[in-house]
Amino acid sequence: MAIPIKFGTDGWRAMIAKEFTVDNVARVAQGTACWVVAQKLPLVAVVGHDCRFGGPLFAETTAKVFLQNGFEVYLAEGPVTTPMVSLGAKELKTGIGVIITASHNPAADNGYKLKGNHGGPLLEADVKAVEKLIPDEYEFELDAIDFDSYRASGKLKTAELEDMFVEKVEANFDLDTIRNSKMEFAYDAMYGSGQFVMRRLFPDITLLHCEHNPLFDGISPEPILKNLGEFADVIKVSGDIDCGLANDGDADRIALFDGEGNYVDSHHILLLLIHYLHKVKGWNGKVGTGFSSTVKINQLCEKYGLELEVVKIGFKHLCGIMIKEDVLVGGEESGGIAVKGHIPERDGIWNGLIIWEFMAKSGKSLKELIQEIYDEVGEFAFERNDLRIAQSLKEEIVTNCEAGKYDHFGKYTVQRIDDMDGWKYWLSDHEWVMIRPSGTEPVLRTYAEARTREDALAILEACRLQIGA
Repeated sequence: MAIPIKFGTDGWRAMIAKEFTVDNVARVAQGTACWVVAQKLPLVAVVGHDCRFGGPLFAETTAKVFLQNGFEVYLAEGPVTTPMVSLGAKELKTGIGVIITASHNPAADNGYKLKGNHGGPLLEADVKAVEKLIPDEYEFELDAIDFDSYRASGKLKTAELEDMFVEKVEANFDLDTIRNSKMEFAYDAMYGSGQFVMRRLFPDITLLHCEHNPLFDGISPEPILKNLGEFADVIKVSGDIDCGLANDGDADRIALFDGEGNYVDSHHILLLLIHYLHKVKGWNGKVGTGFSSTVKINQLCEKYGLELEVVKIGFKHLCGIMIKEDVLVGGEESGGIAVKGHIPERDGIWNGLIIWEFMAKSGKSLKELIQEIYDEVGEFAFERNDLRIAQSLKEEIVTNCEAGKYDHFGKYTVQRIDDMDGWKYWLSDHEWVMIRPSGTEPVLRTYAEARTREDALAILEACRLQIGA
């Protein structure tokens, strides 16, 4: 019996060779093809993969299914980033884009992300519609599909996605100023697909984990502090690196390090982007952010007179705003951020280059630029703890949250609760703790914001003890 396939917050992800198999990928691709046909969209698809195990096989499987359904297919050769596929979905006037990636998940997983021809994630209602069209089985023999004949007929083409991306970067950034500044930059690909284009754009900077290693050296390619210790050490030991940029496995998420090797999280990056694009460059537009983002975004938007909209977690919700409205910055806690002037898609490399350009043009260190943010809204710290607990306990905690059973966490008294997506417990106007089951992994996420890192960690620990995890 065919397993049910469900899309999470960002695509379908599963363990390779267990649920993530050629047959199941073909089923998902068939459902995707049926959706494109039903929507009367162009029968054109762009398909790519990142650096994970089986990427070429699963991408070719997807391409074969589309070809069998009468599509014209642009297939990338070699690993590409998710933003490259999204850009290709728009520029090539497709009906759909697919990238085979499990993003920041462990090496044992792979995944299937859907991209719309607007240049960003397929919207939630459309993803649900695709999900309903996934068949239990497909009616053709994959091995009998001949790529050579499709290439000869022109139905199968090579997608030059990296060239397309580089051309857009060169048209939108002052790369000479970045390259010729007296600042030294470093890049950690976390063995992901961002390594190729960054080596091409900046061959002379310090590059880390820019080799083929689909096991990711045993560390999940998520750009959070606990996974980036080696990168921090390289910057600290070097003494002359001004900023380090890190991306996840498919390069749509971002993290930064300052010249002292201090980790700069996505909340600070969001604030820096709003500050630079609005106050320095004079751009305007709405700001969109996820439910788990810092309250400082609210304060900065209020100070700058920018409209703010808070949405559920999952970048597809922000994308839905960006394709309809004039949005300056849209981003979320996980490090996925999109900006005006680019596609409505998270792009860790693009956003990193904005910060590098800000530094190069201002001549200021990242620490000095962050101080400009603190001068506007005050200092803050954010911490997250992903709890891998038994499913029964996870369900019990969620049930307790739904029933409103948590009115305090240790010494911290709950002032009010927001439950847009998970449960955010406000402890004061600037302190909160949040509980939310992950939509892509078997974990319970807890988040906290406070004035200092020590306070945020203390709140997280009080939460963990209170919920019995």
